[in-house]
Amino acid sequence: METAGLYLSRDSAVPLSEQIYRGLRAAIGDGRLPPGGKLPSSRRLAAALEVSRNTVTAAYELLAAEGVVTVRSGAAPRIADTLPSSPAPPRNGARVQSPALSKRGVLFASSPWAATAKGANGRLQPGTPALGCFPRDAWGRCLRRAARTIPATGLFYDQPSGLTVLKEVLARYLAAERGVRAQADTILITPSTQASLSLLSTCLTDPGETVWLEDPGYLGARAAFTAAGLRIAPLPVDDHGADIAAMTGQDAPPPRLIYVTPSHQYPMGARLPLPRRLALLETARRTGAVVLEDDYDSEFLFEGRPVAALQGLSSGEEAIYLGTFAKSMIPGLRLAYMVVPPHLVGPLAAAQRAAGLYAGAIPQAALADFIDGGHYRAHLKRIRTLYRERGLYLAETLRAVLGNRVQVADPSGGVQLAARLDQEVDDRRLAAAVNARGFGVAALSAYALEAATRGLVIGFAAATRADAEACAEAVAAGLDEQRAVEKQPPAKRSLDRRAGDP
Repeated sequence: METAGLYLSRDSAVPLSEQIYRGLRAAIGDGRLPPGGKLPSSRRLAAALEVSRNTVTAAYELLAAEGVVTVRSGAAPRIADTLPSSPAPPRNGARVQSPALSKRGVLFASSPWAATAKGANGRLQPGTPALGCFPRDAWGRCLRRAARTIPATGLFYDQPSGLTVLKEVLARYLAAERGVRAQADTILITPSTQASLSLLSTCLTDPGETVWLEDPGYLGARAAFTAAGLRIAPLPVDDHGADIAAMTGQDAPPPRLIYVTPSHQYPMGARLPLPRRLALLETARRTGAVVLEDDYDSEFLFEGRPVAALQGLSSGEEAIYLGTFAKSMIPGLRLAYMVVPPHLVGPLAAAQRAAGLYAGAIPQAALADFIDGGHYRAHLKRIRTLYRERGLYLAETLRAVLGNRVQVADPSGGVQLAARLDQEVDDRRLAAAVNARGFGVAALSAYALEAATRGLVIGFAAATRADAEACAEAVAAGLDEQRAVEKQPPAKRSLDRRAGDP
């Protein structure tokens, strides 16, 4: 009884006190140490096990806290006469039931965004910037300066919606570059556009209400709206972007939110012309909807003059402006923002605090310095030129290799392009074949609600000329393989497809 049947491992990562506790708990639970029996004093057990007395005392205290033993000063610990009840261990072969997902959890897990993200990483993944072009030295200096100079108030919990210094810099920048009407106190800093959409869905809608979403459109927005329990009505997209007239000419349900990417429609790349922007704002005023303007890729316009942001054209009440630094800087920065009407600042800030959707204080201070010091504009100028060259080369290469099997226009901006294919092409199967070679392209049909367009969405910002050429060849090979399968007899075609399913 001196060691109470305990065997300790000095090499284990489990602390000795925890090993003693577990050993005694198991011996008491299975009856090797009977109820009402005495245990060695902490001094005697410590000597027998060659550990400190504090180590044994800690184990006894854990057992006492559970009501398994009683410990009195000057007396040996005693096992309780009646042990606390505990769940019976599962019998051999019995399955332990795992916690069930809620309906919201099921929606998250089954969203197209989650499915598309699996195994999609690659050199030509849509939305991927040229990480090697990021000015690490200038950014590092701003980070070090921010760490040294940020006031103590910026390091606490007092500013969940962002540092005032960054909001002031952003207000000036957005007014000059995008015509956005913003004050520092109407800007909320978030970790990502996805976080912004989650907050807006939570605060501005109730389950069952309707959101108009571009079709094809951004899967991240669809995931956020689906998780919020919203009904999604497809907003058709043509060569000029979102077609609001198509919604007003049918029995479309009145929207609570209208989500658009007017500067560079994702994924098709169209720029919404001014008449459609004005029609969209008029529809929002007439229906009482709020327009969520995701100013996607607006920093990367290759030709022409940018059209003023919807928010700047509005009264300031019917449009909310969303932006991020994931594409213009790096995704890992985790900094985004939204410009909201003044009456929504308080509720959204409260929701942001409750959800813990804070952005890091030191990166915020560094970004304010980076923008104010001119580094951001200089960085955009450099990569805009590079992205234009890479986008044009990818489009030219796809046309040269694929000929009339592809429809692809020279990109007018952004970091990816949409290559349209014949409707008979299984673009999801084609994307899987191309991605087996490490490219990370996406099937255009994956972004659709009702639209039937087939094709591939291919990133070019990080693509070298060799990458573009290899990707075009991989697409050609995938199309040839599909054509060869289609020429086979139906029975063999079915077997080959099953064998090739990813």
